[in-house]
Amino acid sequence: MNYLSTRGRTAPVGFSEAVLMGLATDGGLLLPETVPEASPETLRAWRRLSYTELALEILALFADDIPRRELDRLVRRSYATFDTPEITPVVPVGDFFVLELFHGPTLAFKDVALQFLGNLFEWLLGQRGERMNILGATSGDTGSAAIYGVRGKENIRIFILHPHGRVSPVQALQMTTVPEDNVFNIAIRGTFDDGQAIIKSIFEDLAFKERYRLGAVNSINWTRVAAQVVYYVYAALRLQEREGADRVHFAVPTGNFGDIFAGYLARRLAGAAIGTLVLATNENNILTRFVNEGRYVRGTVVPTISPSMDIQVASNFERYLYYLLDEDPERVTEAMARFAQSGELRVGFRAQARVREDFVSASVGEAETLETIRRVYEAHGYLLDPHSAVGVAAAAKCRGELPPGPLVCLATAHPAKFPDAVRRATGRDPQRPPALRGLEDRPTRCEVLPADEQVIRDFIARHAAV
Repeated sequence: MNYLSTRGRTAPVGFSEAVLMGLATDGGLLLPETVPEASPETLRAWRRLSYTELALEILALFADDIPRRELDRLVRRSYATFDTPEITPVVPVGDFFVLELFHGPTLAFKDVALQFLGNLFEWLLGQRGERMNILGATSGDTGSAAIYGVRGKENIRIFILHPHGRVSPVQALQMTTVPEDNVFNIAIRGTFDDGQAIIKSIFEDLAFKERYRLGAVNSINWTRVAAQVVYYVYAALRLQEREGADRVHFAVPTGNFGDIFAGYLARRLAGAAIGTLVLATNENNILTRFVNEGRYVRGTVVPTISPSMDIQVASNFERYLYYLLDEDPERVTEAMARFAQSGELRVGFRAQARVREDFVSASVGEAETLETIRRVYEAHGYLLDPHSAVGVAAAAKCRGELPPGPLVCLATAHPAKFPDAVRRATGRDPQRPPALRGLEDRPTRCEVLPADEQVIRDFIARHAAV
């Protein structure tokens, strides 16, 4: 399978090359030339598979230049780090279901993709006899999941930017207490959007990217999206079997559009098994405004109790825009250029109608988030983190727009990662799982730097493996 850029000016590449390229050389994002569509017979056969078996089948559709036996080994190795054999269990809570995506080593949904991507990077580099310097920005969970995915791995160094003082204390400790010397944490004095803009600009400098052998671990890397497709299909097929449902709906808390874009692709792959996607945002609601009004307008980042969603420029939005604009790379390029210049992008009535066929959306404020955590805990004894609570609250707002069928709310992080929010909502501290115990007692390593691209470039140049 070939991979193409959303901007159409990068020659088609195979899966392995797409993994290592990260951002396309023309500044666009890579997508498969075609999205596979599973037949009804295939979907029925997939219902009998375990999570790792299903992951192999789905990833093999996209990674067709990796020997199946090797891909199987990489998948099994990646998910052996999770604390439940189901990997992403589906749990009933009242009149909805929770898809628990926090059973990996850093207790966040990013582990599902980044454990696999870290092992894949190591294998590909070993095959080629090459080195890589991974560069990424995080609004909270991506950083620790990426670090845990490649810590101590051969031929890899990783540089992660996070906004200083704007991630939860637990998230910061998870990143900065990793002792391996191939890990470099950079806290920038700015927002996640500042860090993301620096990363994208550096990747667009092809000479610098080539000289320092930079690789991407943010969701601009196609592998991140492909690996996340699996849990949508897994949950939908499980509930079809368990509930006798025709289709299953999903509520997804999102800021960078990567997780819900994986859901969009999963629906294209699995067809009618996956129903409506509820796009849930916090006060940083640029994506909700786009779904409901057809206007994608950059605003000022508002710090919230769900910091991983405090984003105003969603890096994966361009991938969806590519399909919305009829897979026309010239129209995508023009639209993104207008957005870069004016901070605003509008679509016509026909495109807006298509968006409303793909998503319904609602934004949720801080008071509603806290109330949702409290209400669900008191009614059902189930504790949500503040990001997952945004998804549950948005689903409640949109419930009347959904056809009949089970509703699954994605739980994107363990509540113990956000004890302050949980305490405010319930008056109690969440129980800490073993992975988080003793973090405060470990030594930390982190550089605090200005949100200045040249400063970040200089730091990478001094510490990169070349």
